[in-house]
Amino acid sequence: MDVEKLNAQPIEILLVEDNPGDVRLIMEAFKNAKVYNNIQVQMDGESAVQFLLKQGEYKDAPRPDLILLDLNLPKKDGREVLNIIKQDKNLKPIPVVILTTSTAEEDIIDTYNKHANSYITKPVDLDQFFQVVESIQDFWLSIVKLPR
Repeated sequence: MDVEKLNAQPIEILLVEDNPGDVRLIMEAFKNAKVYNNIQVQMDGESAVQFLLKQGEYKDAPRPDLILLDLNLPKKDGREVLNIIKQDKNLKPIPVVILTTSTAEEDIIDTYNKHANSYITKPVDLDQFFQVVESIQDFWLSIVKLPR
C-alpha cells in the first residue's frame, strides 16, 4: 500500500447487487483502484435500506460516499431503494449510480426522475464490464468531488 493510501480516508462505497458473480467482478475491478476505497455489499434492497438508515445490525455502518445500485433486487427493488435515498435529507446528497442489466427506456427515465446521478447498463462481455467499472472509478473517485 502506498503512502498516499495510508494517510487518506477511504472512499466509502455501498454496492447493492444480488448477483454474486457481478459482486465478485466489481470487487476485483475496484481492488486495483487508483483511489483508496472501502466497499460494503448488500445483496437485497431491504438490507441496503437498513444499512443506509443505520438500523439493527447496521447501527455502526459507515455513511457511503457513493452508491452503486442494481434495479432488480430481491425484497425491495432498486427503484424503491432509490426513492428512499432521494427522499431522505441526510442520504439525498449521496451520488447514486444505477448499474443494471435493464435497458428499458422507462427504467432510465424513471430513475433519472427519481434523481439518480447516472445510469449504466452492465455489459455482458467481461472486458467491457471491467472497462465500465474502471470508468466509474475514474469519474466518481478521481474527477468528481464527493460530499463527505
